[in-house]
Amino acid sequence: MARVIVDVMLKPEILDAQGQAIARALPRLGFSGVSAVRQGKRFEVELDGPADEAALSDVRKMAETLLANTVIEDYRVTVEE
Repeated sequence: MARVIVDVMLKPEILDAQGQAIARALPRLGFSGVSAVRQGKRFEVELDGPADEAALSDVRKMAETLLANTVIEDYRVTVEE
């Protein structure tokens, strides 16, 4: 069994309103030294078998069709050790 992580983030050129709201709230909560925040999503996919190339290809297809809106989001697939 393997765990594959899919991290989804807005593309850099897309305005991240939630990230901006978080960045503005941090100083009010006593946190300093943060110039920007980008907010994203993390998916943990448990596979029945090993994370071989065929399984990773399937996870990439999952990301492209369901987990990420590839018009405005980028995604990264990694295998958790």
